[in-house]
Amino acid sequence: MTFRLLFSPFLFAFIVFAFLLSTLAAAEEFLDPAVAFQPSVRAVDGQSIEVRFEIAKNYYLYRDKFRFAAEPSTVQLGKAILPPGKEKHDETFGKVEVYYDQAVIRLPVERNSSGPLPLILKVTSQGCADAGICYPPQQQQLGLQLPDRTAAAAEVPRAAPPMQGPLADESGRIAQLFKHADFWVLFGSFFGFGLLLSLTPCVFPMIPILSSIIVGSGRNGHGVSHARGFALSLAYVIGMAVTYAAAGVAAGLTGTLLTAALQNPWVLGAFAAIFVVLSLSMFGFYELQLPTVLQSRVSEEASHLHGGSLPSVAAMGALSAIIVGPCVAAPLAGALLYIGQTGDAALGAAALFAMGLGMGVPLLAVGMSAGTLLPKSGAWMEAIKKTFGVILLATAVWLVSPVIPVVVQMLAWALLLIVPAIYLHALDPLPPHAKGWQRFWKGIGIVMLLFGAAMLLGTLAGSRDPLQPLSVLRSNAASESRPLAFTRVRSLAELETRIAAAGKPVLLDFYADWCVSCKEMERFTFTDARVHARLAGWTLLQVDVTANSDADQALLQRFKLYGPPGLIFFDRNGQEIEGLRVVGFQNAEEFLSLLSRLS
Repeated sequence: MTFRLLFSPFLFAFIVFAFLLSTLAAAEEFLDPAVAFQPSVRAVDGQSIEVRFEIAKNYYLYRDKFRFAAEPSTVQLGKAILPPGKEKHDETFGKVEVYYDQAVIRLPVERNSSGPLPLILKVTSQGCADAGICYPPQQQQLGLQLPDRTAAAAEVPRAAPPMQGPLADESGRIAQLFKHADFWVLFGSFFGFGLLLSLTPCVFPMIPILSSIIVGSGRNGHGVSHARGFALSLAYVIGMAVTYAAAGVAAGLTGTLLTAALQNPWVLGAFAAIFVVLSLSMFGFYELQLPTVLQSRVSEEASHLHGGSLPSVAAMGALSAIIVGPCVAAPLAGALLYIGQTGDAALGAAALFAMGLGMGVPLLAVGMSAGTLLPKSGAWMEAIKKTFGVILLATAVWLVSPVIPVVVQMLAWALLLIVPAIYLHALDPLPPHAKGWQRFWKGIGIVMLLFGAAMLLGTLAGSRDPLQPLSVLRSNAASESRPLAFTRVRSLAELETRIAAAGKPVLLDFYADWCVSCKEMERFTFTDARVHARLAGWTLLQVDVTANSDADQALLQRFKLYGPPGLIFFDRNGQEIEGLRVVGFQNAEEFLSLLSRLS
């Protein structure tokens, strides 16, 4: 029995994942030129700069096709110093010199001013693939700052400056991991990214869902064994990981996140209703079982839809991945960027599958500990089931929170705190010789009652902040605790008009009500007084993609984003500042560090 329980999820994973890779792996496609030829720039000293091209394997650049220009116009570039190339007979240009792997070019700079000098270098290049395709000339803009013209080369750090090209942001760097890393290094790296993501709020709601499944799988008041708990959690994690892989590949190839499309009231309401139904079964109102006529045809393990069948648990893991975790983080964005640019669905799917497995490590720990942490039978087991019934109700409220009024959310949370508190005898006196556990649970009940009462009182007083329900009672709330004031834009045309008319730097924020990381940025980063001061004088624009309309999708695709959160910076001329995008949550310190690179 144990062997079968452990083997089934692995077999399920192998079959589904093999099918996924076989159906998605298409014929080799050519790289996007931005991926095949990646430039960077650094200041050698105050009067010379170095341009470096990283060239993909089996691709090359023409030595004689480079062109360089600089802004401002007070800067003049001398003749480029090009290293010798490799002779090649090219079908387009005949006998030419080309660069494979890497090209390093030195440019003298003639300037009239002293002191540090910001510089925009316009680089034009042209290249081909050995397989037979040639690209049109590509122009890219690279930013850097020249030191004082008297500075010697030794005084300039060898490290490239922060703004060195279109892929300098975190998701872009992760996308480069696909190009340069060995497969197993890539797989291990994304497994590690998944471990880090398992600590984020997007994953936390999956723990009570899985725990409730394990509790519900007990039979006749008995608990579950270590093997059974591990098998259930493994099935759940595999369902989640396969879904991340499939949904990620679909997003990379189509430019649209499936999770964003599902964040609407009807879908979220339907899934919340499922959790309510499951929670009521935890309270003993009924038992969810297959019809009697079918029970004789399936094993005992499949008798409970909410906890017994490994395929149904895997399906719940898949649904949880889609519904519970819709936010975009840098590793996911990097993988989607690579898939979208190269069409390499198989490698992208493998990386995202590894990320899903990494995210599931805490869930596997929950399953393995079930036999130790959960009671085996009796009144304690019934109490635990009722506890998870409350947790499932809380999960249902959490799911629909983005699409219901805040006042309804707060009243629901107040109810979920107050009613269980009364059940824990928060209002009842302790017996004279109460045991330690009785005192402990009464203490928990009192804390829940106080929080619930505070939530209810704050809601009735007009508060709309579930985390600080009593803040409305403070008459002198600090102004610096308010988030940044963004102006909403609703279309690409409106956005372009506002950026062109701004005449000063612009920060564009992509936001959605259902995005946990967006809420974190709003609460913990955009309320920081130092961030307010640093962005004084900026035009702050925001795109709300909660509805996931056609206009929202057009805006996301315009900036090659797959979902929120995303921050994009524009200079006073309306040009995007390359390499400074933010994808995913950043705390105030990290965000301020990034802003310091704009000086």
